[in-house]
Amino acid sequence: MGDLVAMTQGDQIVALGWANDFGRITAHINRHLGQWTPDGSQTPPVILGALTDYFSGDIHALSGLDVHPPGTPFQRQVWSTLRTIPPGQTWSYKQLAEAVGRPRAFRAVAQANGANPIPLIIPCHRVIAADGSIGGFSCGLDRKLWLLDHEGVVVAS
Repeated sequence: MGDLVAMTQGDQIVALGWANDFGRITAHINRHLGQWTPDGSQTPPVILGALTDYFSGDIHALSGLDVHPPGTPFQRQVWSTLRTIPPGQTWSYKQLAEAVGRPRAFRAVAQANGANPIPLIIPCHRVIAADGSIGGFSCGLDRKLWLLDHEGVVVAS
C-alpha cells in the first residue's frame, strides 16, 4: 500500500494520505489553511494504534478517530456523510448525493469525494459507480480495490 503521512492538530487528523500522493492533499490543505508547516511531531499514539488495528483486520478501528478536514461547508457535509457508510458496505454517488440532501448533485458530490484530504479515515473508497463497478479513487484504483477487499466488499469487474 505504501507509506502513510499524517498531518495532525493534537489528536485531530487534518490530513492523511499516501506519501506518493501527498502533493495533492498538501495543495488542498494550503488552499484552505494557508501554507502548512508541519511541526515535526510524531503522529499521536491513538491514531497510530487505530491504523495498525485497521490494517491488522479490525475494519471498524478507524471509525472513532477525530477528524478535522479543512474544506468548504459542502465538502465537510459530504465527508461527514461518508463516515456513516459502514465498513464492508458501499454506496453509489447517487446514494451519497441523496444522503447529503442534494439528490441531483452527483458531480458536486464526486468532486468533494475526490478532494477528501483524509481518504482512508473518511472512507471515500466505499463509493462506487451506480452499476456496481469500482469507479474512481484519487489515491489509485489498486489501493481502492485493496481497501474494499480488506473490508470484505466484492466489486463487479
